[in-house]
Amino acid sequence: MMSLTAELSQKSEQLQQILSNMDRVIVAFSAGVDSTVVARAAFLARGDHAQAVTAVSPSLAAGEKEEAIRLAELIGIAHRLISTSEFATAEYRANPPNRCFFCKTELYQLLSHSVASDEWQTATLVNGANLDDRGDHRPGMQAASDFQVRSPLIEAGFTKQDVRNLAQYWELPIWNKPAHPCLSSRIAYGVEVTEERVQRIDQGEAFLREQFQINELRVRLEPNELARIEVPLTQLQKLITPEAVVQITQKFLQLGFQNVTLDLQGFRSGSMNNFLSLDDLQIAAQKT
Repeated sequence: MMSLTAELSQKSEQLQQILSNMDRVIVAFSAGVDSTVVARAAFLARGDHAQAVTAVSPSLAAGEKEEAIRLAELIGIAHRLISTSEFATAEYRANPPNRCFFCKTELYQLLSHSVASDEWQTATLVNGANLDDRGDHRPGMQAASDFQVRSPLIEAGFTKQDVRNLAQYWELPIWNKPAHPCLSSRIAYGVEVTEERVQRIDQGEAFLREQFQINELRVRLEPNELARIEVPLTQLQKLITPEAVVQITQKFLQLGFQNVTLDLQGFRSGSMNNFLSLDDLQIAAQKT
């Protein structure tokens, strides 16, 4: 079993102290490593006065709901599933640079309704944001601010690596799980987000993982139904053999993509944000 550094041990204690000072805690739980660590810490700090809530919608990748259920059972924390309806929001479907703001607003509105019920009126809403998240384009953080959602990992000074190290120390099976943002984030800004498109992306990614044993990847949907596949540079060779090219092309055309490309720059988390100009970011900030 690994040990914690003195610094991380102190951060872990501070995290649990922050949560223990809350009467009741509701964790926005996606089954990613960040929210899983927060859920574990919340259960250690507040026991039955903590619960995890997972949002279920078409933008959730296949298997993520089931993993959330398993992890909550492993931790011991009470767990609820709620259905969100962000796809019914015209602003969300239009897929502007601040699309995530509308998704998180939908989620936090539903969680706020939970807080308004009976014994959970004194509950504090928390998410899994860490210090590294502050340097990226994350309009969902504005929605969190609007609904007074706290980020205990940030308050306790956790970086992403701190989170992974603590998850490994706590023997959480997803300590090294790659980041797995919602499927809508794969669609180029300005291209309409639809249930059919996110389902197609999900199926394409599942095919690549299973067929080529690549764990970390993205299928990006560009204008004109073009699929842009990102995998780590060390994995590119698997996809460029004549047999692989035929398999991938046939599968993706069958799914409904019109063209298929392999990105020679390799996998880059959040690469869609690279196309945003400063003006785009300023406009998105003003709209939130």
